[in-house]
Amino acid sequence: MSAPIRPQPGIMEIALYQGGASAIAGVDQPLKLSSNENPFGPSPKAVEAMQTAVADMHRYPSTDHGPLRDAIAAVHGLDADQIIMGVGSDEILTLLAMAYAGPGDEVLFTEHGFSIYRISALAAGATPVAAPEVNRTTDVDALLAAITPATRLIYIANPNNPTGTMISAEEVTRLSDRLPDQCLLVLDGAYAEFVPGYDGGAGLVEARENVVMTRTFSKIYGLGGLRVGWGYGPRPVIDVLNRIRGPFNLSTLALAGAEAAVLDRTFVERCREANIEGRARLAGGLAQLGIPSDESHGNFILARFADEAEAVAADKHLKSHGIIVRMVKGYGFPEALRITVGRPEDVTRVLDAMAAFKGAV
Repeated sequence: MSAPIRPQPGIMEIALYQGGASAIAGVDQPLKLSSNENPFGPSPKAVEAMQTAVADMHRYPSTDHGPLRDAIAAVHGLDADQIIMGVGSDEILTLLAMAYAGPGDEVLFTEHGFSIYRISALAAGATPVAAPEVNRTTDVDALLAAITPATRLIYIANPNNPTGTMISAEEVTRLSDRLPDQCLLVLDGAYAEFVPGYDGGAGLVEARENVVMTRTFSKIYGLGGLRVGWGYGPRPVIDVLNRIRGPFNLSTLALAGAEAAVLDRTFVERCREANIEGRARLAGGLAQLGIPSDESHGNFILARFADEAEAVAADKHLKSHGIIVRMVKGYGFPEALRITVGRPEDVTRVLDAMAAFKGAV
């Protein structure tokens, strides 16, 4: 009898990804604050561009994504030839693991890092390794101590999800300076646009040969449903990734919508300012209720409760008020809830509900 069909080693160790919940039984239109989506939606210019592009859906999209890469390069002052487009930044993170890690190699990340890092490592046949954080924040010294001769990739999100914490550009530079030759540092900048004046690590990419940056259109641009991301890296790395990505990985609609979105800087700035104000009010209001959180640099906060039981009770209470947030036990925080910053009226609704909860506990 022939051997049974089996997947590659490591794949069955991957738990199925669980996205943020979007429904509450018996509630027609719940307030969804579980997936760090832009509560203001996409730029009207992006919507208009996609509507126009519908007429060309019988045509294949471009394979080199030239106009979109040129637009990104113009907005951020980058070299378009060092940009690669992906189906969300997730695809680029996965392509990096496929290209640079495999059986016998290690992929390093922080203990509360985004789950795709571990998934990508296992899918490539590599061994995932988690370095400890300090006070829910990336610790460069812990990462350096965890590097072995087998380490090939190091993923860090800055700002991090689900904690919202961030390390300085100096610390990121110190990490890149001390990496052995075989290591590639990947800076996940999914939330970079929420930090005023932050380049997400682009300057470091241009100064080093061992750094790649990824970004997404899913957060501040409000295009999570379109699935568009991009990476910026040394030309040899980008050349490698382009050899294994699908030639038509982005649709005509995705290309049109993302190009219009990145060029609408007024919309982006307005969303960033609204997030800064709403985030401060949400974190401050919860702190007054005895619910602390670390300073967040994203469009969410990680609200910490006394223990897992209180977090579960708070989540249940919020659901009873038609509000969906994210439980993050899978990220190592059973005592916490991640709450997306919504519109001003959404923040008020959360604070009112939590005030009632704390009054009832």
